[in-house]
Amino acid sequence: MNCRVFPPDEMLETQVSLPLSKSISNRALVINALTDGALPLKKVAKCDDTDVMVAALSSDEACVNIGAAGTAMRFLTAYYSSQPGREIVIDGTERMRHRPIAVLVDALRACGATIEYVGEECYPPLRISGKKLHGGDITLSASVSSQYISALLMIAPTMEQGLRLTLEGDIISRPYIMMTLSMMRRWGVESEFVGNTITIAPQKYIPIDFEVEADWSAASYWYEIAALSSGDVSLCGVNSISVQGDSEISKYFEYLGITTHFDDGVVELEPSPDLVPRLNLDLSDQPDLAQTIVVTSCMLGIPFHITGLSTLKIKETDRLEALRAEMLKLGIVLTIERDSELLWDGSRRPIYEIPVIDTYEDHRMAMAFAPVSLFVPGIVINNIEVVSKSYPDYWLHLQEAGFKFQEVVAENG
Repeated sequence: MNCRVFPPDEMLETQVSLPLSKSISNRALVINALTDGALPLKKVAKCDDTDVMVAALSSDEACVNIGAAGTAMRFLTAYYSSQPGREIVIDGTERMRHRPIAVLVDALRACGATIEYVGEECYPPLRISGKKLHGGDITLSASVSSQYISALLMIAPTMEQGLRLTLEGDIISRPYIMMTLSMMRRWGVESEFVGNTITIAPQKYIPIDFEVEADWSAASYWYEIAALSSGDVSLCGVNSISVQGDSEISKYFEYLGITTHFDDGVVELEPSPDLVPRLNLDLSDQPDLAQTIVVTSCMLGIPFHITGLSTLKIKETDRLEALRAEMLKLGIVLTIERDSELLWDGSRRPIYEIPVIDTYEDHRMAMAFAPVSLFVPGIVINNIEVVSKSYPDYWLHLQEAGFKFQEVVAENG
């Protein structure tokens, strides 16, 4: 469905109960599945990405389709490879069939896995014959998706020799790797991370009682709304001390006019007139915040140079090109450099009609552009249902905050 989005009639004032973290949920599901005598997880995120993980891990089917869930594709490829006697084909959407996975497959094969490409070489679907992996020493480029690395780390304790993983070059998305190791430690698995080498000996996960915290990535869109509206926004469920790298959003938005106050499980977002004249950020550790920060900066008229975005080209869509194309509809001229940097020098073009924003089957495009309605009332967001991937209640929460929606019906002929 395509919808026009209109801002609240009055000054925005809302308190939001954020969804649970899907990054933590998906790791917890895999680790728990690898744990003998595991205790049931009380609650995990309710969204497409986590739903397909839950369904896949409880399925005995010979073929599992994980839709558009990239995390599930990577984590489950490793998980199934480590399960002796499990024969399975793992597939996804057409877009998933064009998201590369050879780096992970090659690494798993080096650990002893039996994996075949069913269709095009280097891409899903995959046919996996699970077995006890021997593990050992492997090397990966540090610039690859951290999900490849996390997938390998979580199954490392089950390998005969454990795993000694050396990462070559500068590590991107380090907080996600640290999240994985921290959660493994909660389940009793020790590791060493010295320099660029992670070492995990053969050992067993220990059953624990675990609770998933709220999602800092989801919080980022409310930071954007607070910055663009100067309204009163408070968030429930996120913690000041978090394993989520995206918790850095609270620091980044200090440059964009939002001060964060933590008070007994509630985060208060206080608007401030203090804005930086130009924003320079390296988002190597938090690439999922790029869309939120780019759109907010543009709407506030703050030029920027954002680096560390090399992984955005292999997300749900090529997020660099998607941002450039959709911001142009708002008269904002972005520049992409070295396939990993976004720049804006303040250049604008006139716009003559209300923009219609394409979302490219990417939840973060929809959620980052909806708040633009505070500046451009009636902006159209196409395929609004894509938010179900991570934040199904997003539109409901916007409505509760006073935003209004009008379905756009396509004309025939």
